[in-house]
Amino acid sequence: MVKRFKALSALAVFVAIVAAMVAPVAAQDDVTTITFWHAMSGSRADVVQQIVDAFNAANPDVNVVAEFTGSYAETLTKALAAYQAGDPPNIVQVYEVGTRTMLDSGAIVPIMEVSGGTLDQSKFVEPILNYYAIDGELRCMPFNSSTAMIYYNKDIFEAAGLDPEQPPTTFQEVYDMGKQIVDSGAASYAISFGWPAWILEQMYAKHNILLANEGNGREGLATETYWNNEFGVAVLTEWQKWADDGLLFYGGREYSANDPFIAGEFAMLAQSTSSLGGIQKNAPFELGTAFLPRLAGYDEIGNNVVGGGCLWTMAGASEKELDAAWRFYQHLSSIEMDTLWHKGTGYFPASNATVEALEAEGWFEQNPNFRTAFDQILAGNNTLESAGVLLGDFVLIRDIVGAAIEDVVVNGVDPQEALDFATEETNQVLADYASLFAE
Repeated sequence: MVKRFKALSALAVFVAIVAAMVAPVAAQDDVTTITFWHAMSGSRADVVQQIVDAFNAANPDVNVVAEFTGSYAETLTKALAAYQAGDPPNIVQVYEVGTRTMLDSGAIVPIMEVSGGTLDQSKFVEPILNYYAIDGELRCMPFNSSTAMIYYNKDIFEAAGLDPEQPPTTFQEVYDMGKQIVDSGAASYAISFGWPAWILEQMYAKHNILLANEGNGREGLATETYWNNEFGVAVLTEWQKWADDGLLFYGGREYSANDPFIAGEFAMLAQSTSSLGGIQKNAPFELGTAFLPRLAGYDEIGNNVVGGGCLWTMAGASEKELDAAWRFYQHLSSIEMDTLWHKGTGYFPASNATVEALEAEGWFEQNPNFRTAFDQILAGNNTLESAGVLLGDFVLIRDIVGAAIEDVVVNGVDPQEALDFATEETNQVLADYASLFAE
């Protein structure tokens, strides 16, 4: 009897060991994995991973795998190519210029469908909702929304004899203050831009001027742009004057101007609010932020355009994957995660509830640089002209306009000539796009 008991005990131990080995495998089989492609690098990628890790820890039956897939343009291109190849990610982050392309791609599941009709659109901050809602309905999940603002070096302002609490509000003040800064030797240059083509788009919206027909592409497929109208030429004429007089430092088309600004080579930088976290962390001077300046003679009040990106759900997923994606969207739009994202990057809090929580906390009062951009998008009028333009193949169009701006401020090309060419080129891009997607 003793021997039999020992044998049974040994068998029980063996079974227990096998069960212990098999159980994790079975549990792993029950885990739904969803892939999330994004274009966030550096410190922003770290915050993305924090959000993902928090979700995975709280949802053991889902595994979100976040993968950096290059620049915004590269991520968009890769996602659509992967869809064509039958192996798309479940979620992809696409910057705002890819909105029309994603809408027409046939490669997405609208966020309202992903949510089973339960998404409450009213939870989102109005300018963000206005940009991504088409015919009143969101198609993607708001995530990293930004706009452009002026960053300025208060130490340089003070060294030049300027009031560091009074940044410029108009183009003329940018010129006058910039000249004083350069002439005093406080800095080599006065101002630079990040994403200059986007800054030009901001100018149209801020002054409540349409940039394309069909209501900025929101009432139909846009076929014509207005880069070379009186307003566009007036803006670039001013920028060329700043360059000719040694005030404008040309810093490239994306984020390349950030480092020389931090190094003190120029006093002001027009750049995305998404750079605030990194600039504030690394700047060895007192940093100020301000609204983008206005151009005299154009008195209509629009609003700043929301930039950044949105999360799109790719078609072809299973019901379990769609459910997992929706749970992840709810997680990242929670007050806790929305706050983490805003504080860690400078992107806007996306929901009204988060804004209220930050207000109650005193966050904006203690961190006025984070408040500037948010105040800016709430200070104007939400009009069709300022909701943001939707263009087919906008990625290519922005490159064309960026090249035109570069010709004007670097090579001295006449603004009217440069913008006439850019308009002709972009309208051809729109014609080609319409031949594929027009109803």
